[in-house]
Amino acid sequence: MTLKNVNGKSPFMTVKKEKKMSRRSFFIHTGVATAAVAALGGFATNDDYEAVYGNVNTNSQPSALRITDMRTQGHFIRIDTNQGVSGYGEIRDSSSITYALMLKSRILGENPLNVDKIWRKLKQYGGNGRQGAGPASIEMACWDIAGKVWGVPCWQMLGGQFRDKILLYADTSQQRDPVRMGNALKRRIEKGYKFLKMDFGIDLLRGIEGVITAPPIINPFDQWNLYSINGNTEHMFTGVRLTEKGLDIIADWCQQVRDTVGWDIPIATDHYGHMILEDQIKFAQKLDKFNFAWYEDMIPWQHTDLLLRLRNSCTTPILTGEDIYTLDNFRELIDKHAVSMIHPDIATAGGMLETKKIGDYAQEHGIAMAMHMDGRVVTWFASIHCAAATENFIVLEHHGADDANYEDAITNLEKPILQTDGFVYVPNGPGLGITLNEEVMGMPGMRGRGRRGGPQQPTRTFNTPTDEWNNERSDDRLWSMYIKENKEI
Repeated sequence: MTLKNVNGKSPFMTVKKEKKMSRRSFFIHTGVATAAVAALGGFATNDDYEAVYGNVNTNSQPSALRITDMRTQGHFIRIDTNQGVSGYGEIRDSSSITYALMLKSRILGENPLNVDKIWRKLKQYGGNGRQGAGPASIEMACWDIAGKVWGVPCWQMLGGQFRDKILLYADTSQQRDPVRMGNALKRRIEKGYKFLKMDFGIDLLRGIEGVITAPPIINPFDQWNLYSINGNTEHMFTGVRLTEKGLDIIADWCQQVRDTVGWDIPIATDHYGHMILEDQIKFAQKLDKFNFAWYEDMIPWQHTDLLLRLRNSCTTPILTGEDIYTLDNFRELIDKHAVSMIHPDIATAGGMLETKKIGDYAQEHGIAMAMHMDGRVVTWFASIHCAAATENFIVLEHHGADDANYEDAITNLEKPILQTDGFVYVPNGPGLGITLNEEVMGMPGMRGRGRRGGPQQPTRTFNTPTDEWNNERSDDRLWSMYIKENKEI
């Protein structure tokens, strides 16, 4: 058996070699012979070994590879090495690039091929929501480097493919007029999307009397303002309730949307408003008849038992997870079957490998995985590789549907990248499989966004040194330690 080329191209996407070493030296230093034997079921010929060796970037000496720098540009990070191989990562939307920069001193001198080792070292510095951005972005960049060094795509290093194309869905902002909402969704279909999502909720009732009961301290229509009491009060503590009149108006709106779009295509839903649990249940039951793909984040994810009550009360799948950091925080939701589907975002969850672990754990418990993604092209393709390697994956979010320049930073793939069948095909190139134009990555539209009045990212570019972060230090061990002071006695 030999490793065969596919469509005239090596399955490992040959990287030009500038420095040769002997086969024996190569195998001693990289262990690729062992990997080749495993991949071929234990039977490998001399030609097989030569095929693997011929596709590894031998300009790089893997055992001697070291991280020498980290630069940032908008939401993107770039990790550089002593052998000229660089990898790209991206912090999550609305996060701070500082979450990545503060970790620079902790990865300088590390071998980026030890991706899991570096992730475990950095794990303690991440957190739920946007606070997971630092470790996750570095993990993406290390996988990108590893793929470029070994000459294989990230999906291969994650265990191989379950699929070679990834189904996308596009979020669609709420339109108060249901026919306009339906037409906006139909325009998504015209672009090629075969899975939809729309935002709607109590904001449809703004200005109508007799639809909402709420305490005077809470403005139910100001609950997306992160700088007000309304935006920082969890759903269960608002006292906000819907009347039957309000529910009927929302149900009629949904009926008109379905009549416009049709019933054959999945429509997921999100952003209902901060109502108490009992009224989220009323809301869910009222709208079950519209056969939506899921109800997303109806209450904060931390309240597992409340989510279980919600799931048991309705027939539409309950989904959450975009703000959850690491498998550790997903376990209780999955163990208790409090959700029908999980919805991790790799830029919060901890990167590609951690998200695959989350998906695998959910699969063991009979729970499917959709993936949240509100980022630019690096997070997009990192998510694509993870989705390709995770069996219980269904669909990936894409926030570039309304951005004509979204794909411009990618130079090596045929445009448009979204195919008319609603899928993106998984690249076979090394690492993330995308060649990036750094000048385009630095354009204003690529810098990410400050969300709901939040701050924009600084205008630092990849040409700007980050030396001020080289020596950031603290005593970071999480268990007791003895520090011996050097004192003369």
